[in-house]
Amino acid sequence: MSVEVTSANSAEGMAIGPLVRAVNVHKSFGRNKVLKGIDLHVAPSEVVCLIGPSGSGKTTFLRCINMLEEIDGGRIFVHGELMGYREVNERLHTLDDVARARQRRSIGMVFQRFNLFPHMTVLQNIIEAPIQVLGVKKSAAIEEAHSLLERVGLGDRGDSYPSQLSGGQQQRIAIARALAMHPDLMLFDEPTSALDPELVGDVLAVMRELADDGMTMIVVTHEMAFARDVADKVVFMDGGVVVEQGRPDQVINHPSQERTQQFLSRMTSAAS
Repeated sequence: MSVEVTSANSAEGMAIGPLVRAVNVHKSFGRNKVLKGIDLHVAPSEVVCLIGPSGSGKTTFLRCINMLEEIDGGRIFVHGELMGYREVNERLHTLDDVARARQRRSIGMVFQRFNLFPHMTVLQNIIEAPIQVLGVKKSAAIEEAHSLLERVGLGDRGDSYPSQLSGGQQQRIAIARALAMHPDLMLFDEPTSALDPELVGDVLAVMRELADDGMTMIVVTHEMAFARDVADKVVFMDGGVVVEQGRPDQVINHPSQERTQQFLSRMTSAAS
C-alpha cells in the first residue's frame, strides 16, 4: 500500500524533538473521513488527554499511532522515526510485519476491554511478551511480573485467571502487562469506560502513579477530573479535527471554542 505524503520532509522527522509528532494525519473508512488532518506534538514525560464526543476520531487516532490502523495521509513519528512506513520518492509504503512489530515494541497500549488471554493466568499473561518478543529469561520475566503486580496493587493474584477478577482488576493487569515491555509511550483507549463506577478509582490511581513517574501517556478519556488533575495538555477533538488544545485549566475550565464549551456543558449535565 502507498499513500500520498502531505507533510514535511522526512529529515525533519529524525531531528531531536517531541517523543510523538503527528503531522496532517488523515484516515477514512470507506467514504467516512474519520481523521481530517490531525497535528499533535507530545513531549517526553508529557501526559496528553484526548477528549471529545463519541465518533470524533480519538480512538482511531490512537490506533494509528500504534499502527493498528493504517493512515491515508500525513505522518506519525515516534522518537523521530516514521511509524509504519518507509518513504520512496515522496510516497509512503507500508513496512512489513517484522519491521512494524519492532517499532511497536516501544509503545504500550491499554484497551477498553482488557484483551487478556483468558486461558492464561495473570502471571502468564504478563510474562508472555517479554519472553517471546524481547527474549527475556523466564526467571527474570517472572521476577519482574511479581514486581509489576505489586505496583498495581495485585501482588497476590498471579495465579488467578482473568475470569476470576473484577473488571478493574483485569484492567490493572492489562496495564502491568503493557509495562512489562518497558514502553517509552503508553496509549490508553478509554481504560475506565467498561468498568463499574466503583472500580474506576483504582485504575485511575495506577495511571496517576505512572504520570508521576514520568511515563509519556496519551489517554482517550471521558474522566474530566482525571484530565484536569493529571494531564499536562488536553486536546479536544470533534468531527475528525483538533478543535482546541492547551493546558487543562485553559481547555476544561476556560474553553475558547464554542464546540468545546458545548461538549463540556453536556458532560457536566450528564455527571450531575
